[in-house]
Amino acid sequence: MPRKLVLAAFVLAAWLAVPIASHADDAPRDFPPDTLHWELEGNAKPATYEGRPCLFMNGAAAVAKDLVMRDGVIDVDVATTATVRGFLGVQFRVTDDFENGECVYLRPHHSGAPDAVQYTPVLRSGLNWQLYNGPGFTAAVDIPRAEWFHLRIELQGATAKLYVKDMTQPVLVMPDLKSGVQKGRLALWVLTGDTYFANFTARATPDVPWQRHEPPMPPGTLTHWSISPAYDALARNLERPLTAAERDTMPWQSVEAEAPGIVALYRYREAPHLRVSFERDFSKRLEPQPGMRVVYARTRIDADRDQVRKLELGYSDDVSVFLNGRILYRGRSAQSFRDPAFLGIVNPENDAVYLPLAKGKNELVLAVSELGGGWGFICRLSDVPQSLATK
Repeated sequence: MPRKLVLAAFVLAAWLAVPIASHADDAPRDFPPDTLHWELEGNAKPATYEGRPCLFMNGAAAVAKDLVMRDGVIDVDVATTATVRGFLGVQFRVTDDFENGECVYLRPHHSGAPDAVQYTPVLRSGLNWQLYNGPGFTAAVDIPRAEWFHLRIELQGATAKLYVKDMTQPVLVMPDLKSGVQKGRLALWVLTGDTYFANFTARATPDVPWQRHEPPMPPGTLTHWSISPAYDALARNLERPLTAAERDTMPWQSVEAEAPGIVALYRYREAPHLRVSFERDFSKRLEPQPGMRVVYARTRIDADRDQVRKLELGYSDDVSVFLNGRILYRGRSAQSFRDPAFLGIVNPENDAVYLPLAKGKNELVLAVSELGGGWGFICRLSDVPQSLATK
């Protein structure tokens, strides 16, 4: 997915004055495609497509007026004529400022592919599709082109289910909604690609207990971290370790990794939302990227003897790895960087660094920079073959 769509960029200050009401009855509420029921931002307008009154959107958002939901059912008909690239979806349980919430969307140009649909939390206005991927986050489905099909989202506590077309079984089950927002606004959005929405209804259902279903934390995961403020990455030498004075004067915030080990930095730092020059021109991938931000993250590794340990590392989008004040590794895993189709999905198996640990306390520091798609990292320690271990 290209640059993040942030609904806050579409929502005008005047919109914040719209009164909010929560409807807890079981009767479906209709939202006709007009400005009485929707706040339209960007390239959004009432239209007619194949005889149906609808909302046309392309690079736009439509915020449902007078609607706040926790548990319930959302139904809408969709048609898209996107030919090259398309991103369309629903944001739900979103805060008033649209900084945090949940998002599920379709990629028509990936119809039938494993990531034809995707769920991601919205954290501090940033989408995190690179961090949250695989089961519970992405799924395959055939997406019709230039014809109407149906979407349904069922919300129950910390779980959501997405149905596409006339499916009796959900194409995507989201068992652990990540934003932490339990009740909020709802909006339709289209990042790119001509798309039409019709017959939108929302029906509240009785709230069920909030029960998360987190995956297990794998052995060896490094979970206890301290993170620095965010800095201008281009103003710093990211191959140079922090000096003792810098470490001592930086304000550090203690954070815990979430299973299966992700530290999602958007939970703690604002998303930068820069334009990446190499997104459409691979030859520019080595150019400086103005607006790139960096956060330092540090943790301690206690070793009972001198030894070598394998550090399995996934990150987004750029990292330097320092051990005891010495750089060991530098890499970039940004979307479109390693090849034009590269997505930069974060997994701990992405890269490996071999750490020469000294007996006692060792300080591991990461300098993690963000370009787009989710800011974060995951680290796991594993053993190495005896032949590599230091005696």
